Amino acid sequence: MKPVIAIVADDLTGSGDTAVQFVRAGWNTHLSIDGADAALAAPASDTVEVLAVTTHSRALPAREAGDVIRHNVERLRAAGVTRLYKKVDSTLRGAFKAEIDAARSAWRSDAIAVICPAFPATGRTLEDGVLKVNGKPVTETSAATDPVTPVTESHVPTLLGCAHVAALDGETPEALAARIAQAGHTVVVDARDDADLERLARAIAVLGDRALPVGAGGLAVPLARVWAGADQTAAVVVVVTSQHSAARAQATALQAAGARTWAPGLAQLADDAAWQAWSQPLLDAHAKDGAREAGTLLLLAPEGQRDGLDSETVAERLGTLAAQAIGASRAAGVVATGGDGARQVLMALGASGIALVDEVMGGVPLGTLTGGTAAGLPVVTKAGGFGAEDVLVRAVCAIRDRRFKR
Repeated sequence: MKPVIAIVADDLTGSGDTAVQFVRAGWNTHLSIDGADAALAAPASDTVEVLAVTTHSRALPAREAGDVIRHNVERLRAAGVTRLYKKVDSTLRGAFKAEIDAARSAWRSDAIAVICPAFPATGRTLEDGVLKVNGKPVTETSAATDPVTPVTESHVPTLLGCAHVAALDGETPEALAARIAQAGHTVVVDARDDADLERLARAIAVLGDRALPVGAGGLAVPLARVWAGADQTAAVVVVVTSQHSAARAQATALQAAGARTWAPGLAQLADDAAWQAWSQPLLDAHAKDGAREAGTLLLLAPEGQRDGLDSETVAERLGTLAAQAIGASRAAGVVATGGDGARQVLMALGASGIALVDEVMGGVPLGTLTGGTAAGLPVVTKAGGFGAEDVLVRAVCAIRDRRFKR
């Protein structure tokens, strides 16, 4: 077993509700009912990428709980794990401070424990450092009278004796990462909603391996997706051949999000020599630099009509060009809008079909190509007149934020 990510949880159910978030993001995940020693010794597939272990330490005295966590983290680190998620109770039960301190010290000497037990989907939010459950401080809920591990403090920075970073509307993940890095080795970060958790997950990715995220199932949701896309170093190729106004608005939104655009004119599409003169320099440059450009490449058909140029020719040219761009530099995935264009892309790649795995939104499937020169390549197909204005942006994110096996 050679996991690259480990989840260390103090009880089994918490381990499970966090581990399943990595499954949803495409990670091959194994949930162990015991700690690292048993999990690493058990026979299992070499394809396991995320290993969730259970320390059963919630009810232990602080010193004993810390020792257990320290041993588990050291074992996982020695086994080659490069990312660690410390699962804690979303209502602060257990030896909260002792386990976090032990995990941080065992992870690496310069580790920053980034703590956010918020889980907005289940009513848990962290506001001004105070953990709230359905709007009430956690000490005003049943967690305060838990017979085994009663919670006595709602203000998490006070509980941990550490720094606090408040949520700022509109802040970039990079700016948040910088504030966290300057705050100290143990930092509590607010999250009032899923958008705050998304920003925090991306800030954790910016901080890199030294970051030790600590949270409940809530933070695991975006973090599993962010980590899935963290190692991608190639572009997602998007092909828009549809003339529908919805498709054009979606392409504009994608350009506003930073997509590089290859947009031939009608004259270039209509003439073989003109097409070759326009497209070949772009392909040559892409073959040279594409591997270093992990953004989005948009191939956009022009609006309007021209005598002698039909929609089938447009789809064939752009579909073939997309296949050539994918072949020139290992792409992260492909998105095709317009039925003819999508079919031409698949035909140019020699694909026989799509193995469906999910959907970006209703009616916009996500899958991987079967057969051909790009088998296993993530792919999204969409009708030209269908979807919200940001659907292409979301399609690119769906490819980037999922672990695909190729």
